[in-house]
Amino acid sequence: MQQHYYTYKEKFDLEFGESLEGFTLSYYTYGQLNQDKSNVIWVCHALTGNADVFDWWNGLFGEDAIFNPKDHFIICVNVLGSCYGSTGPTSINPKTNEPFYGSFPNISIRDIVNSLNILRDHLGIKSINTLIGGSLGGQQALEWAVMHPKMMENLIICATNSKHSAWGIAFNEAQRMSIEADPTWGDKSNDAGVNGLKAARAIAMLSYRNYSTYEETQSEKDVNKVDNYRASTYQQYQGDKLTKRFNAYSYWTLSKTMDSHHLGRNRKSLEEALQSIQAYTQVIGITSDVLFPVSEQRFITQHIPNVTYEEITSLYGHDGFLVETYKIAAAIRAFFKQKNKKRVVL
Repeated sequence: MQQHYYTYKEKFDLEFGESLEGFTLSYYTYGQLNQDKSNVIWVCHALTGNADVFDWWNGLFGEDAIFNPKDHFIICVNVLGSCYGSTGPTSINPKTNEPFYGSFPNISIRDIVNSLNILRDHLGIKSINTLIGGSLGGQQALEWAVMHPKMMENLIICATNSKHSAWGIAFNEAQRMSIEADPTWGDKSNDAGVNGLKAARAIAMLSYRNYSTYEETQSEKDVNKVDNYRASTYQQYQGDKLTKRFNAYSYWTLSKTMDSHHLGRNRKSLEEALQSIQAYTQVIGITSDVLFPVSEQRFITQHIPNVTYEEITSLYGHDGFLVETYKIAAAIRAFFKQKNKKRVVL
């Protein structure tokens, strides 16, 4: 594993009318490019994810996993707006020489993809063998496949959608309302809104998991217990855990980015955008996902020309795309096997 930084020094115009005076991207790479640079696996991470894909997608990525550094050149980039080294709300605004904080501009999935594509060009990577992402990462991967349909040979998307739903936006708004209710929100400090972020994460967990998850994992064994329930302490734990590694300004920014995701914006239609994707595509849904329900993945599957679809059974809801890595790896192996069979037939 190697960590790198790339700085783009030109003005970077954003989709919603604002701009950045350049940007920095922090990214990790694993393995080596082969001679013809045909072994690139590009990973797009989710909302609070980071570039260390071997950490959070272990089982799918690793020394002995389906995507490994012996066979592949794996790259994952911390997205714009995050707090893991790429330009975001806690970065220095060159116009003021102070951190952006609340003045950081609204960014879209397309802005993120444009920054990734600039990095790809800088690295001299002409094509991507496999582009993969889940949730917000899947939104990025889909947008990239629409914007540059000849760039990637294979596209794998998990637990994601072609436009963010009213249901998903409502969850995100409830989380932002929690952050807003923190009296420190708006302070020019990296710790601004930290208790609000804790509450926001507790709300998010209800959408990342589901009724059955909590009944199975957080139910009380002691029928006489009347306080300090496992489900309560679990919510507290998850909130505390996130505040130790993430920033409320970045959470706010990227939740807004997710809300604005719509492949059909300023295009003929959502359906035609999906139909323009040329990559051999695998769409993976999680049967118990209440945040990105399988109806969204089935819709995507209906409109991409060269596509396979797989549903993963999981207790863990939306988080199943992070938990059920061995099931997902098996589905991906079958996807590549089917592709090879198609090539033989042709």
